[in-house]
Amino acid sequence: MHSDRILADKVAIVTGGGTGIGLAIARRLGVDGAAVVIASRDTDHLAAGARALQDDGVPVLTVTTDVRDPEQVDALVERAVAEFGRVDILVNNAAGNFICRAEELSPNGWNAVVEIVLNGSFYCARAVGRHLIERGSAGAIVSVLANYIWTGSVGTIHSAAAKAGVQSMTQTLGVEWAHHGIRVNAVAPGPVESPGAARQLWSTPDAVDRITQMVPLRRWAQPQEIAEVVAFLCSSRASYVVGETITVDGGAWLGRGTFDFLK
Repeated sequence: MHSDRILADKVAIVTGGGTGIGLAIARRLGVDGAAVVIASRDTDHLAAGARALQDDGVPVLTVTTDVRDPEQVDALVERAVAEFGRVDILVNNAAGNFICRAEELSPNGWNAVVEIVLNGSFYCARAVGRHLIERGSAGAIVSVLANYIWTGSVGTIHSAAAKAGVQSMTQTLGVEWAHHGIRVNAVAPGPVESPGAARQLWSTPDAVDRITQMVPLRRWAQPQEIAEVVAFLCSSRASYVVGETITVDGGAWLGRGTFDFLK
């Protein structure tokens, strides 16, 4: 994996960083020179993720964290600072999701996803934002959303609403914290080849084929393709990008017009 070490001397926290997209992001940031802190509720995921990152020569710290708990989030940032001296980058990747039609969704199911995605992203952003502001240092926050925040999608009311909230949070914090040098942005992936995410949600071959046909590139993304965009937003290459959400879905949210049948 090519790198010019553009993130040398930076420290990044990646929530949900032990598997899938989160691990790919942690690896990309690490190869670009950052020390990486990966956080998850699952200690097995953290252990496996740490081994993979260490194999790539990435300095890594694992912190078992439930992002729904603001005290645990504050402790995560404190551990990162104690280990590496600072935090410069936050990637809000932790998520929970399952397919359920709105009329069948229980309040517990709604709350479970909203607490992880929306509340957890805010708690993490607040903790890292406070650290950066107190230190008087610039930084970058990137949240991982989903392309169905733009389109609507059956069975995703909890996740779509929560991630749309994070998208609004991205714009609001982008405006509020830009004068501190803190850039807040997001990415919105489409279907990604990841064992912990979309393939579990749509596990039948027919469903996977139908989703693939909706993507103009006619394939699912690889996790590292999402990681590349996140790494760009975390780096000085995106130094004038604030409050933006970049859709990374092979064009899947496009091509829904009246004459789509002509393809």
